[in-house]
Amino acid sequence: MEDYQQRAQTNENLKDNSFEDFRYVNHRARVAVYDDFKSAPHVIEIDPDETQVFISRLSEVIYDSSQKKGGSVPFTIIHEVAENFIHARFQEIVVSIFDNGNTISFADQGPGITDKEKAQRPGFSSAIEPMKSYIRGVGSGFPIVKEYLEFSHGNLTIEDNLDKGSVITISVKKDTSEDDLLNKSNPSWYSRPTKSQSVKNTDGPTPLIPPLSQRERILLGLLYSEGVLGITNLSELADLPASSTHASLKRLEEEGLVQKTVDRKRALTDLGEKIASSLDNLDSD
Repeated sequence: MEDYQQRAQTNENLKDNSFEDFRYVNHRARVAVYDDFKSAPHVIEIDPDETQVFISRLSEVIYDSSQKKGGSVPFTIIHEVAENFIHARFQEIVVSIFDNGNTISFADQGPGITDKEKAQRPGFSSAIEPMKSYIRGVGSGFPIVKEYLEFSHGNLTIEDNLDKGSVITISVKKDTSEDDLLNKSNPSWYSRPTKSQSVKNTDGPTPLIPPLSQRERILLGLLYSEGVLGITNLSELADLPASSTHASLKRLEEEGLVQKTVDRKRALTDLGEKIASSLDNLDSD
């Protein structure tokens, strides 16, 4: 508790109250899971934490809760929208899951999105430099989400919240499965492999490269070149804090690209090796 209060005080004392220190999230988030609208939702709280850990944890809870209700929204799409909360300084986050997990609303009370149409075009972004240690900040998030949802006959809506802030709602058709979508012709989005897609199956074309942060690319490259490594070694080689390394590895595990070994080190899956090889080829071109 003292650590949390100290972090909050640090941000409070920033010069001119600019909130430009994005290392920590000092607010709780709430995820409301609805069985129907006849009864109160089940609410899960996400405690304050380091920014990348917080975003990963929030995305995991949303994804797992949606899946348990029968939803089919991929983790990557959920994570893309969750990252957008950094623009709201993570203020008053409420995520609502309903429609059997197939509709998810992301609400905040930040500054809001003035030009909602431009926000869905590639290259438009309000990310400032301090944010870019935690998100890509190149205006690709909403376009990735929009293209995926259009391809899967889903919907993306961006609305103003009641007082201030935004509400982002994503929904997919109830009969849309990730397996069906992944077998269609090469869209530019990537969804994480389902359990039915063994990462040991290396037959077929090179998989689509998922949207990866620079840190995640570095960690993939290290595992590709060095083999099995522990978190401490990866942190030292990548020159990253252990907490950031852990958060990035967790997301790579969720994407099916990295796996834990028996001694709790990390190694590439076969799918991860193929994608790391593709990145290596791209970098050498």
